[in-house]
This record gives sequence, C-alpha cells and structure tokens, in this order.
Amino acid sequence: MNQTAEKNIYEEGQVILINKPLTWTSFDVVRKIRNTTKAKTGHAGTLDPLATGLLICCTGKMTKKINEYQAQEKEYTGTFTIGAVTPTYDLESEPTDFKSIDGITEQMIHEVTKQFLGEQQQLPPIHSAIKQNGKPIYELARKGVEVKVEPRTVFIKEFEITAIEMPVIHFRVVCSTGTYIRSLSNDFGAALGVGGYMSSLCRTRIGDFKLENAWEMDKFIEEVGKGKVKEQQ
Repeated sequence: MNQTAEKNIYEEGQVILINKPLTWTSFDVVRKIRNTTKAKTGHAGTLDPLATGLLICCTGKMTKKINEYQAQEKEYTGTFTIGAVTPTYDLESEPTDFKSIDGITEQMIHEVTKQFLGEQQQLPPIHSAIKQNGKPIYELARKGVEVKVEPRTVFIKEFEITAIEMPVIHFRVVCSTGTYIRSLSNDFGAALGVGGYMSSLCRTRIGDFKLENAWEMDKFIEEVGKGKVKEQQ
C-alpha cells in the first residue's frame, strides 16, 4: 500500500494507540500525528508531560468516538514519594516542606490505601488543564492569579501498593475518568501525615485498550512513512 493510500485511511478514520513519550504534552502527540498523516486528529484523555503511557488518538471520522473512549475506566502504575510536597503535586515543581518519615511503616502505607477506595470527592490540582474563564487554570496559577477549583466525584476501583522503597512507594490504580493521580498522591501523603507527590506515572489501560499494543512515537512515524501502519481497533 503506498503512502497516499495509507493517509487516505487516516482521513477516513483510525484509532491509534501511542505510548506518550516523557516530557511530551498530549497535544505534541496529536500535532505530530496530524502533521504526519495530514488527517484531523484528536486524543481521548490528557496525560501530563511528566507521565508516559497509553494515549488513544483518533483521526478522521473516528474523532467522533473520542468522548466514548475518554469516559472509560483507566489503569495507572507509578510512584509516590513521601516526606515532602510540591505545588504541582508532581516533579514539575520543586519539593518543599520536608518531613521525617521515620515513623511510617509498611503496614500504615497499606492501611491508608483503603480510605481512597470507592466513590469520593477529589479536589483537582490548581496546576491542571481544567478551564476557568476559558483559560487552563495552570496558566493562571503560574501567573499568581487566584484559582478556585471545585471537588469532583471520582471512583477508585483498585488501589494496590506494589513495592515500597522508602521514600518511594510503587502503586497500581484502577479508577474512573476524571481522577487525578497527582491529587491522589498529595492526598495520600497528607493521610500519612508527612506529605507526598507523584514522582512517576504510566497509564497502562483505557477500557479494553492496553499499553502493550501501543506504538512508540518514533516507530509510528517511521512506519507511516513506509505505508505499513494498520488499524489498531
């Protein structure tokens, strides 16, 4: 199949699974796919620049499916670091307010996870893409403008501690759309009484779409150029 024919397929509509590179924004991925395929492109759920993992991108007519995919259950793995906090709840800002973690036991860490299971009200980070007066609130927060965020209802189905290497705690979370893992890390550290922030994050699943079936960004671009990319549905 030649490159022109392949691009016509993208204009008709494709679902593309990408492993978002570290430091890329979700829109960086969309822009790269759009420039490569020359097709209308959107994504089904933002990943922060310091997160990696599954990003569902839709082209052409399949962009109509974005809201459907975005609403599906998500799974993440990653790490919290306890004993300090950051304004952004991750490593986009410097850790401050350091506290001793000498009194924190593994049993306490496992026990605290239980209070985050099920339906709850979660306060999103002020450094997030939620819009206020038409602008992402992270832009306002960076300028020192007062930002007010409202709590939202989220559902955490599974919250598993997979390894503990103090002060780093490895986790796996299955949750509803709209859940901020950065907020979970901040709330988790607060529940332990020592503070915490998200030090790494990878999205491993959205609904039935899995990271193991995703393209690496550079490989996808290379294969589109060869006309070899096939539909991933």
